[in-house]
Amino acid sequence: MKKTTNTLTEILKKTHPGKIGEYFDSNAEDILTQDNPFASYMRERVRAHGMKLQEVFLRADISEGYGYKLISGEKHTRRRDVVLKLCLGAAFSLEETQRALKIYGMSPLYARFPRDAVLISAVSAGKNDLAQINRLLAQNGQPELWGSEELSEELR
Repeated sequence: MKKTTNTLTEILKKTHPGKIGEYFDSNAEDILTQDNPFASYMRERVRAHGMKLQEVFLRADISEGYGYKLISGEKHTRRRDVVLKLCLGAAFSLEETQRALKIYGMSPLYARFPRDAVLISAVSAGKNDLAQINRLLAQNGQPELWGSEELSEELR
């Protein structure tokens, strides 16, 4: 992927609806066309980081079974923290995290929200250890990321 979402948006603003096919053709490598773009993105980025999904789930404190179901699209979560934990477990950069959230259909981290500000700062500094992130959130009076206890209750 070469073009940013903002660049693609600017191109689309200038594209006549009748020429949308030309837009798709000329930007094919930047368009998400898979049935499950989140799975494709996660697998590609995890591989690029030299990791395996099992390692990501372990680091994210998400059971392997549930993690695979999330990645495959068999299960869906409304909990943004779950996707954030996957991103932390995969040691994603801030840009990769923001993109994963958007692809999953969730709002990206927003600098004006105190909790998100802590997460942005930590991820930008390369911190991706869940326990360390949760301590940092707690030290700043923010709710910690969902733990496996709450997650197992959600699955019941």
